[in-house]
This record gives sequence, structure tokens and C-alpha cells, in this order.
Amino acid sequence: MQILYTVLLYLIQPLVWLRLLWRSCKAPAYRKRWLERYGFCQNKVEPNGILLHAVSVGETIAAIPLIKALQQQYPNLPITVTTMTPTGSERVKSLLGDSVHHVYLPYDLPCAINRFLKTTQPKLVIIMETELWPNFIGQCYKRNIPLILANARLSERSANRYRKLGRAISHLLSKISTVAAQNKQDGERFISLGLPSDHLAITGSIKFDIDLTTQQQQKITTLKQQWQLNRPAFIAASTHSGEDEIILSAFERLLQTYPNLLLILVPRHPERFKTVEKLINDRGLNYINRSSNQVPTQQTQVILGDTMGELIELYGIADIAFVGGSLVKHGGHNPLEPALHHIPIISGEHFFNFKVICEQLISANGMITCASSADALYSAVNALLANKSHSQQIGEQAYQVLKQNQGALERLLNIINHYLYSK
Repeated sequence: MQILYTVLLYLIQPLVWLRLLWRSCKAPAYRKRWLERYGFCQNKVEPNGILLHAVSVGETIAAIPLIKALQQQYPNLPITVTTMTPTGSERVKSLLGDSVHHVYLPYDLPCAINRFLKTTQPKLVIIMETELWPNFIGQCYKRNIPLILANARLSERSANRYRKLGRAISHLLSKISTVAAQNKQDGERFISLGLPSDHLAITGSIKFDIDLTTQQQQKITTLKQQWQLNRPAFIAASTHSGEDEIILSAFERLLQTYPNLLLILVPRHPERFKTVEKLINDRGLNYINRSSNQVPTQQTQVILGDTMGELIELYGIADIAFVGGSLVKHGGHNPLEPALHHIPIISGEHFFNFKVICEQLISANGMITCASSADALYSAVNALLANKSHSQQIGEQAYQVLKQNQGALERLLNIINHYLYSK
């Protein structure tokens, strides 16, 4: 089956190029650095270190505490961070700068993978969450490079899809040194697919192991001093197509009761910034672009978050947070970043990508859910604005869930240490 997979992967390369060109119409960065996608990364990386792969923005953010811990624990080992998307690449550069090497992970073509591994020669490979690339994993196994699937998660839906591959998936999983799963349920799904039980560790989710840096705290303080809001602020973050219209309709209705309410609207992907700006403008709302560095006035109704790498600070400005990707069937985004700021969290019903975390928050009354309609979102936000003490209580419960579940990072580092010390 792997031979068929590889042949098909080679055959579809012209379509891959067309897709990159098509995506570059909205995000020009997709037109650049194509050679990296085929394993050409000479003079861009330093060999004999740690290779960490985070496919895009969410995985990159989750990996930051791990990367910083590795830098502190192994200061002489170079770290190469790979991503697959320009937004993930931009986040690596903005958060880590020159402290790590960064290139795209090549496509799962044997020639590209061989070229890449020959250049990087990693002592250890860490893949964030669940990126199962057969040729990449196979080549690491063949070269005796330990590979850890860190912060691994596997939904029932994904497990059922993998199960259709039969023995091929169990053969692939047997080549992974350790799957560090987020919870027992994820671990059981990996075992059911054929992962050897001695290759599994339950570490918890390192997404809980976040904290504000001194720089982030200073930036939040500075923004609060500059903006001097003295009015309620509602942030709708990481929104996807189909959600912004719902959010704006709910916001317009909220303005009838709370005319000084401020909406901070942050689309998930930069290629949608202009589209969302047009939606705001077409409704006649008074708005500013965050990228303009303008200070909002009392007349400003909406701030369009059209910058990258600022979301965690913008959460610190808000009183209520809605986490996007959940009113549409995308699966939601990380609700723990707003929890870090002790603010109440609202989510739509489609949070299957963060099912366990969201269920913990809901069970602890740290998050509320709403249906995919403007009326439902309006009711959820209105209830929080109308009862400040209740709103604060929900925010505090969310923060307690975050704190009570920390520790996964330390458990994961113990696994990593085992492989690096044995090299």
C-alpha cells in the first residue's frame, strides 16, 4: 500500500504546484520557498540537533513552551522547527526569531525526505499532535532516529478513517518510538489501531502548560494604558468563513443594549482580513485596523485584528471571549488562551478538535456553548454582560481548569531526555 501511496504522491505533484499557485493569489507566501518543500535546505539548518515539526499556527503555539524548555535544557543542541504553512512559518519567526532554525517540512516523497534527513541528521524527531507521514516516519526508523509523536490526539472519527487502512496503519505506528497522548481515550484509539502498548505514554496536553511572558504582560499593560477603554470589550477570535456574519449580526443587536460595547474581531487566516473588513464596512460600523496602530476612540465600534502573533495579548484586553472555528464544522480552536486571562469563554457546538479540553471547561462551568446562530450568540454574550459577577466566576473557573491540568510538559521532557541521553 505504501508503494501505491508514494506513486500517487509523485503523480499529483503538478496538482500540488497548481494548488500552491492558487493559494498564493490570496497569500503570496505560498509562491515562495518551493525548494524547501522538496528537501533542499542546505545552509539553512544546523545538523545533529533536535527536529520539531508543527504543521501550522496552533501546533506551533502549543510547541513554544516545549521548545524553550529544550533550549534551556540542551543549550548546545541546535533546534530546527518545521511547518507546512506560511502562517505557521511566520509564527515561528515572530516567537522564536533566530534562536531556532526554520524550514518547511518537505512533501512525503522518498527523494525529498532522504535529501532533508541527510542534511539535518537529527538526533531526535518530535512531531506535534498527529501528523502521520509514512515515508518520513519510515526513513526515520530506517536511520535509527527516535521519533516522538508529542501532544498526540486522535478523534474517534480520525481513528475510524485510519482503521480502513488495515495492517498498513499498525505497521506504520510500530515505527514510532513513543506516542505521548493527551489523554487515555486518545491512547486507547492508538492502541486499537495497532500501536504497541509499550510505545504509548499518557502525558496530558501541553496546551495547558502556558503562561504569559514578561513581554506579553508588558504589552497588555501598554495597550490598556493607550486604549483607555473604560467600556466592555468582546473578542471573537480565530474566526472562519461563515462565522463573521453571525458575530457581526449578534454584535449589532448587542449595541442596542450596550451602545459602548467594543468588538475585537480576529480572523484565523490573514488571507481573509480584507474579506472580513468588507463585511464590517458594509454594515456601516465604525472600525479601525489593528495593523494601523490607531488608538480606538469612544466612537470605535470594531477593531479588526489584522495582525499576526498578537492574539494572546488581545485576549488580555477583552472581558468576554468567543473562540472561533466552532460555529462552523471546523472543530474549534484552543480555548485555553482566553482562560489564561480569567475571562469567560463562549464556543459554538463544533469543538471536536478540542473535545476533551472543552468538556473539562464545560463541566467546571468555565465555558458556555451556543448554537450556530446570531440569536444564540447574542443571548450568550448578553447574559455575561448583564451579570458581571457571574461572568467573573466563569472566567475564574476556566483559569482553574487550566492550572489544575498543567504538568504535561514535564512528563514529555522526561520522555525526550530518555532518548537524548541514550544517544
